Amino acid sequence: MDKEGQVEALPNGDPAQARQFVLQRYKESIEFYWRSSHRNKIGYKTTRYLTVVLGSIVTLISSLSAAEFIKSSPAWALSFSVLTPVLAATLAIVGGFSQAFQWGPTWREMVLTAEELTRERDRINLTSAERLDAVKELTLLDDLLLRETRGFFERVFGGSEPTKKD
Repeated sequence: MDKEGQVEALPNGDPAQARQFVLQRYKESIEFYWRSSHRNKIGYKTTRYLTVVLGSIVTLISSLSAAEFIKSSPAWALSFSVLTPVLAATLAIVGGFSQAFQWGPTWREMVLTAEELTRERDRINLTSAERLDAVKELTLLDDLLLRETRGFFERVFGGSEPTKKD
């Protein structure tokens, strides 16, 4: 597709143009997967760090709230009794986001897909324009992208198939 969302036509008759078209589609797909994998890596690492830090702070705060110097001060006691559940709820929210969005597995799959697409692009680069079957190569690309898309939705929503009507 071009920038306006229009489907580009495969060049007719010129093997060199067809090869360039296929390589451009691979380039765009590879760039997309690397960008997406980077965003998922950031999401994964951020939620993992937050889980560790918030979990430690909740444990510390709840332990300190039992200390005599906290119990003897009404202001500190109130602060700790409010802070503990707020931090615990924040930890639960971060954990929920991590579970819901599956950033770790998605990061892994996007890197693997980018590498697989790179391997195929390299193979096409080494194939002469005259020997390249552009339609076959685009079908292979589309199949790879469709497989990854299905895998993404199965990771996020589970492996159920849509119900079929009789």
